[in-house]
Amino acid sequence: MATKRDYYEVLGVNRSASPEELKKAYRKLALQYHPDKNPGDKTAEEKFKELTEAYAVLSTPDKRRTYDQFGHAGISGMGGGAGPFGGGFEGFDFSGSINEVFGDIFGDIFSGARGQRKRSRARAGSDLQYDLEITFEDAAFGCEKVISIPKMVFCNPCKGTGAKKEGGHSSCPQCGGSGEIRFQQGFFTVSRTCTRCHGEGQIIADPCSECSGTGKIPKKTELSVKIPAGIDTGQRLKLSGEGEAGTRGGPAGDLYVVAHVKEHPFFSRDEYDIICEVPINFTQAALGDEIEVPTLEGKAKLKIPTGIQSHQILRLKQKGIARLGGYGRGDQLVRIIVETPTRLTLDQKELLHRFQALLDEKTQPLSKGFFEKMRSLFG
Repeated sequence: MATKRDYYEVLGVNRSASPEELKKAYRKLALQYHPDKNPGDKTAEEKFKELTEAYAVLSTPDKRRTYDQFGHAGISGMGGGAGPFGGGFEGFDFSGSINEVFGDIFGDIFSGARGQRKRSRARAGSDLQYDLEITFEDAAFGCEKVISIPKMVFCNPCKGTGAKKEGGHSSCPQCGGSGEIRFQQGFFTVSRTCTRCHGEGQIIADPCSECSGTGKIPKKTELSVKIPAGIDTGQRLKLSGEGEAGTRGGPAGDLYVVAHVKEHPFFSRDEYDIICEVPINFTQAALGDEIEVPTLEGKAKLKIPTGIQSHQILRLKQKGIARLGGYGRGDQLVRIIVETPTRLTLDQKELLHRFQALLDEKTQPLSKGFFEKMRSLFG
């Protein structure tokens, strides 16, 4: 036989909880696990039974004192059974607080359900997503794109009503126009969505031939979308009301345009800075030079300082990405790659050997420091 959980644990309160705290905890959990909110969910139904049993005991002062002193054994003969679902609680007086809570909860559930049934006749349309591919430059400076969106729009012949003629709706004979079927379960009433009208409360006797009674038809719509400067992959733009049409006069959904930025042959991005690698030969690195490098706006002059090392970074101010929603731009970071020559001729090798013989520690500061560390480490 399964062991019952502690009633305080079931309600998620401590043992010193006030009657108001008990009521609040029960009300919250009962609304969550009520069978009408979880149709067909046996786990939720069992939890609701457990909650109801726990609150029935703890909300009654005499029963709570007995339970606090003797636990489940002290109330086993006092109606602390399976609750209204299983025939327990026969000895409980429901004229007090638990009945009030039931009234509050079920009133909320059923009044909420009725309100939803009434509102369900006008429902908002679905949101849509469009994946837009743009170039690196488009993302950097912004642009405007025309996109084509396939979506459901209002049917003009029936004006979105779904009926061929005006007034072509009639009250659902199964639910009487309420959109719900109500029936008795134990000592309280449960409601379910009407299966014939699907909660609408109305049926269409003569549906529109254009939309087959749905009130919507498929159509491709062209939209002009302004892409802000600085946007990056994964960021999205919201176009309110450009999603699918609603139902029964409900508002249209929204359209979300998600940006996907193409890779660039020269540049990568680090937030609002852009990075590119530029190769130079070791003569340029040793003597310095002025070279041309690519930027988002064409070529630019870049001064190479004497003695620059490979992977050293030079900065071109304000040559990066425009700041999204702000002012100014990031920078362009140029990573210098010193290129080692290959496939040398005999004359070139001869010159390099002569050059090597002329090198000393003053001309190779990195080598000097490296070998000093080696000598101190290995002796």
